Amino acid sequence: MLVEHAIEQTDCFISKMTKKQRKEYGQFFTGKETAAYMASLFDFSDVKKEIRVLDAGAGSGILSVSLLEHLFQQKTEIKVHLTCYETDINVLPLLNSNLELAKQKYSTKFDFSVITDNYLLSQQDSFENNLFSDKDFPHYDLIIGNPPYKKIGKDAPEAKAMQSVCYGAPNLYFLFAAMGISNLNENGQMVYIIPRSWTSGAYFKNFRNYLVDNVAIKHIHLFESRDTVFDKENVLQETMIIKVEKQKEQQDKILITTSQNCKDFDKEHPLYLPYNLVVSKIDKFIYLPTNEKEIQSLHKIVAFKDTLISNGLKMKTGLVVNFRATDLLENDNTENSVPLFYSTHIEDGMVKFPIGKKMNISEIQKRVCFSRTKTICLSNVLHQKKKKGVCNVEYIFIVTYLIIHTLAPITKLILLMV
Repeated sequence: MLVEHAIEQTDCFISKMTKKQRKEYGQFFTGKETAAYMASLFDFSDVKKEIRVLDAGAGSGILSVSLLEHLFQQKTEIKVHLTCYETDINVLPLLNSNLELAKQKYSTKFDFSVITDNYLLSQQDSFENNLFSDKDFPHYDLIIGNPPYKKIGKDAPEAKAMQSVCYGAPNLYFLFAAMGISNLNENGQMVYIIPRSWTSGAYFKNFRNYLVDNVAIKHIHLFESRDTVFDKENVLQETMIIKVEKQKEQQDKILITTSQNCKDFDKEHPLYLPYNLVVSKIDKFIYLPTNEKEIQSLHKIVAFKDTLISNGLKMKTGLVVNFRATDLLENDNTENSVPLFYSTHIEDGMVKFPIGKKMNISEIQKRVCFSRTKTICLSNVLHQKKKKGVCNVEYIFIVTYLIIHTLAPITKLILLMV
């Protein structure tokens, strides 16, 4: 089959490149199972008889040929025009070879073009709708992609080209996703595999607003494992697959599915959740529950009338890693220390403190710059290699609420990264 050939050639290509070389492009290749799953998420029932397909950052073309196979299996009488963007001169011969094989297989039903321009910079005027906007800005019916995962500087050309969705130093992956959304036809569908980091945080606020305002999220797929999604790449990354559709009205439900890794999509666990439960009204955060317990936690979170900010609290993360700063931990709460709370301090809906030893952190050390305001340190309860659900978010809210109402008022909350 065409996909098997593309995978075989891609594996050979990967074996000849160092991880450093691929990292330079932020390039991590999609596996066969993931490509097939992503292609299966498209709904071909209402596609036109002649369609335009886009694969930006196409790599070896695995996603493109997988989509073609799924499409032609369901729609025999259809004409497909595929556009691929790729700038890596090392992989371009492989991409062209795979697409030529597809051309031989599907004959007059399929044609393609490979563009070697920078995908983001080549369309920057049209994206920002400035004076030099291209009236023939390309639009597509189906878009599939595994964009580069790479942080760039805030002064990088790509960041300057898409300032409306940037804040601080952006990552190429969400710039690709934003440009893809702008390339969609009305009712067009886009399926991307991207990191989960965009779902929260200030750096991604503008992008989240752009996404939620322009498309409807139809399906989110989550992986419980962080290191087996790109099975031949040895990448430690929390990744998700997202399907969006360009439509004016938001649907009532979002489908969230979960699998352990890229090898067991057939065992995925589906959840249909209210759209407004997943997409928050505040900063458009995207919540990602994976089971009933987390859904219950999420209902509690969205029911809160107040936030940390409305309670007069400021929050910072990562100031202290406690097991790397044992010399800062103290038994006694002195004038120059702050209390450290763990999940063990919540019992029967109340804060019980102190329990155990070393429950205070000294702020005398220069490397811990606590201001002279009332401060509490709160431990992140989940280990970084374990799955991060919404329960840790609920923990932060509940312990903060209990601390505010059972202990002396505080003005700053510190989240420890442990």
